[in-house]
Amino acid sequence: MDDLILFRLFGFLPVNVISLLDILVVTLVIYRLLLLIRGMRAAQMLVGLFLLATVALAARWLEMSALAYLLEQVQSILLILLVILFQPELRRMLVVIGQSPILNWFYKAEPSRVIDEVVNGAVQLADRGYGALIVISREAGLGSIIESGVPLNASVSADLLTTIFTPRSPLHDQAVVIQGEALVAARCTLPLAEEVEDQRLGTRHRAALGVSQETDAVTIVVSEETQTVSITVGGGLVRGLDARELKQRLSELLSPREAVGGRPVLADDD
Repeated sequence: MDDLILFRLFGFLPVNVISLLDILVVTLVIYRLLLLIRGMRAAQMLVGLFLLATVALAARWLEMSALAYLLEQVQSILLILLVILFQPELRRMLVVIGQSPILNWFYKAEPSRVIDEVVNGAVQLADRGYGALIVISREAGLGSIIESGVPLNASVSADLLTTIFTPRSPLHDQAVVIQGEALVAARCTLPLAEEVEDQRLGTRHRAALGVSQETDAVTIVVSEETQTVSITVGGGLVRGLDARELKQRLSELLSPREAVGGRPVLADDD
């Protein structure tokens, strides 16, 4: 192993290729975890767990026997507690790993079913003159938005979207959130954009712009006044999309390449 040493840090700590790879993997894992829990209650729980671990280390260092003993008893159930508390985040992490571009070399992910259902649902809603807000999650966490609504965890379908946004439905107000292949929540509250170029925009379009400015989510807006379909992402808004254009844009925005590449800003074709 001495032949693989690249240099010695501080003059005595050996650093080789394996060490650099180890540090890179750990950094990537921590970064992805922080990205997944951003905006969720899990972030606050992590702070609490970090403080608990800090107290445990301090108790041992200060030889506080009673406190150290108490914390040692808690450690035996800490793993189970972590799994229970972070179950949604762990599930999302596994989904993100499964959607990794590296794994896509071995199999091809198929987001087309969800896209087709969303497009068909948006077109049906526009034809009937029903307003709608459909938020599709990508990389950034939408935990606070999801928690503001009614949990559903149902399979995405055009019929379900049409039913939810029917005016007589108790869930038709505000937005639905889609993660992966599931419609996770309805009647979710979105942040409103404070500054918009077109002052004629209604509440739905301002809400869609608001969530696109704060997250990387893709939002479809169906206007009940004009019966048109719009899409927002990265603070940009494109209006008047037909079914073909909407499907094309969603396919581009929800592809693994775009998910890794960041938050594109929409450009209006007009």
